[in-house]
Amino acid sequence: MPTEPLRCAGALIDRSVSQDVELAPHRFAGLVAPAIDRTFVAGMLAGRDGGGAELSQRYGGPAATGLLVEFRTRLAAPGGTVDGPGFAAVTRYREPAVAQRTLDKHVAHGMITRRADGGFTATERGAGFLAEIYQVHAEVTEELWAGHEDRVSRLVEACGRLLAYALLLAGEPDAEPGPAFATMAPPWEPDGSPDGVLLLNRLGALRYHRADAHAAAWTAAGHTATSVAGLPPGPERRAIELETDRRAAGPYAVLTAQERLAMLADLAALPG
Repeated sequence: MPTEPLRCAGALIDRSVSQDVELAPHRFAGLVAPAIDRTFVAGMLAGRDGGGAELSQRYGGPAATGLLVEFRTRLAAPGGTVDGPGFAAVTRYREPAVAQRTLDKHVAHGMITRRADGGFTATERGAGFLAEIYQVHAEVTEELWAGHEDRVSRLVEACGRLLAYALLLAGEPDAEPGPAFATMAPPWEPDGSPDGVLLLNRLGALRYHRADAHAAAWTAAGHTATSVAGLPPGPERRAIELETDRRAAGPYAVLTAQERLAMLADLAALPG
């Protein structure tokens, strides 16, 4: 029996085909965002519960590993570096002083080393942890999404196209800067990475693309990270979300309307 979200997504596809409805990129950006969030969070929680928490404790606990997990797809790459502006963008909703103290703790645990330009890289010990967390994610996503290999494969391909197009758009002369996405994309994908890891990390990169769009939308509306976090539901928040959808829509133009609907259905069908 299909799940209720899958039935709903399938019904949407059927209606769209029969009525020849075009699911525009900006509309799709709003519809797919929560589906991406749900699938990504499910994979990350599975990693934590399926060995990640125990692995973290072996290296010193969250104070030593939290940022390595968060920035894993950059720091795991050979020579992977996070610069100061990129760190600030990814952690934009945290107090800067708190974020810096968190970084200091990772340095004290010997997991991260600071660079003179304000950036940071993983130490040899940190790189060892990252290699192990990639393996944990390989194992847990294989189990979490067992029986859905075709869906995962389709999503890996679709997300790869989306990220490639997003990076192409980011390189255009008139492109608006997206510092969090630029920091986290493209994700590091070692040879032989299984589809579950590829999907988890590509979805993560797409979330940062939307995060930059959201930040640009609330900035244009006169908000700060603090003020927008306290904004109640209502017309102003709705306007910011609609503007976020518009700014996040660009990469989805690379997919046909049918491919967008198929992506939504595949995400809805994945357990988690």
